[in-house]
Order: sequence, then C-alpha cells, then structure tokens
Amino acid sequence: MRGVSLVAAAMVLAACASQPGEQAGAPVVDRTGRAAAAPPPPAPPPASKAASAAPAAPVVTAGEYVVKRGDTLYSIALEHGLDYRELAQWNSLDDPTRIRGGQVLRVRPPETGGVTVGRLAGSARIEARPLDAPAPAAAKSAPSAAAAPPSAASVALPSGPLKFIWPTKGKVIAAFEQTRGKGLDIDGRVGDPIVAAAAGKVTYVGAGIRGLGKMLIIQHSDEFLTVYAHTSQIVVKEQQVVAPGQKIAEIGTSDAERPMLHFQIRKLGRPLDPKQFLPGV
Repeated sequence: MRGVSLVAAAMVLAACASQPGEQAGAPVVDRTGRAAAAPPPPAPPPASKAASAAPAAPVVTAGEYVVKRGDTLYSIALEHGLDYRELAQWNSLDDPTRIRGGQVLRVRPPETGGVTVGRLAGSARIEARPLDAPAPAAAKSAPSAAAAPPSAASVALPSGPLKFIWPTKGKVIAAFEQTRGKGLDIDGRVGDPIVAAAAGKVTYVGAGIRGLGKMLIIQHSDEFLTVYAHTSQIVVKEQQVVAPGQKIAEIGTSDAERPMLHFQIRKLGRPLDPKQFLPGV
C-alpha cells in the first residue's frame, strides 16, 4: 500500500514538469514604474537653401534712404530738407503716394556726365505769382520737371543770413525739448493769422505727414526751411513766393487737441530750436 502511494506521488510530480516546446521559467514583470523608451521620431528632411535663407537687406550707399513703414514721400523730403518734387524726379516716381517699405530712394541729386543735376542755388531768381493766380498745371500725382513759369515779377530768394520773425502771436505752450526736438507749439484761437517767418517759396501744401494735420512748408534757401502745422485754412499755393510777414494760413485744430500752431525751423533737414533764430527771446 505504501508502494502504491509513492508511485502516485511520482506521477503527480511528472505531470507538473514543463512540457516540450514551452519556455521554462516564470514571466518577468517590470514593477519599477518606468516605461520603455519610445523610439526617436524620424529626422525632418533637410530644408532647401532657398527656403531657409532670410531675405537680404537692401544695400544702401551714401545719399540713399530705405523707406520705412509709415513713411511718405513728403515726410522723407522734410527729413532731408528737400522738395518732394525733386525727390520724385530723382527717383523717377510718377505718383508721390506710391512708395513701399524697403524701397531704396535717392536723396541726393544724381550725377550725369560729371555734372550734378540738382537744385537751384538759393540766390537763383524764381517767378512769383499773386494769391489768386491759378495753380500750376502739373498735379501732385505727376510732378513735372519743367513746369511753365508763371508770368509775374521775378523775386530773388535771400542768399545771406536769414532773419526770422514770429509766425503768429501767442504763448509758447511746448518748447523745443517738449516736442521731441522738432519745433515749438504756439497757442492761439481758430482763425488767428499765421505769417511767413521769412521770405521764401512754398514747396508743400497738404496733409501728407502723419501727426501734423493740414500744413505747409516754405523753403528759404538751399539749407533752411520752415514748417507750419495744425492749420485750419491755407491761403497760399505750392510754388508761390512769399514775403516775410505775409499771411499764409490760419491757426486750427487739424490733428491737434487744441487750437495751436506747430512751427519748425530746419537746416538741411535737421530740426533746430526756433528760439535760436526768433527775436525777443
């Protein structure tokens, strides 16, 4: 009987043994909480040189200017002490309003055949015309290099040191430093007269410069010009010659919070403190 029991026990042990074709050992389970590392993503295809290359900045030489966002031909001309017609002519622009950011403009007269084609000397004689004379035939959108001179007496622009007078009667409410080094803000009432601070030629009338409202510019020589901004009414025309003290406009609120005149004196495009040139200061 004892022998039978031993045989049965041996049979049970044999049944528990691993079967052929099965792997021995218990499965191993990772209980550390660390997942297997994911395979790295495939590398992106190499970008073409044309797509990765940044656009090259325009090459600018002396006497050139790169148009920035917000620029107009009129503001560029003012900053360089130029007549916008000259700027348009030097750059073959038929429409002064059509310039784009990044465009390179010439801000000095071109040279042809060793001769500089530029501006007339400050002492050159130009034609004057009365206030009620018709405007020049050439429109702003198509500046003409050779406009027909009006039939009126010739007037010479001053060639010596300029003498400036106050353009209006009023209190200075913002000094040169307070206007970010541009000019003076002079208090007034709507309709108060504004006069030319010196003899010269009106080179611009309009509202094409941001922040200055309805304005005009008078060129006094090859170096000096004056700016009259925030006007309500302008009573002179472009290319008209004016005398010192002659009424040119009226104080207004265009692009301003109160009636005022913003007045600038510029030399070669650079604004200077008008108080250096005005009497009684």
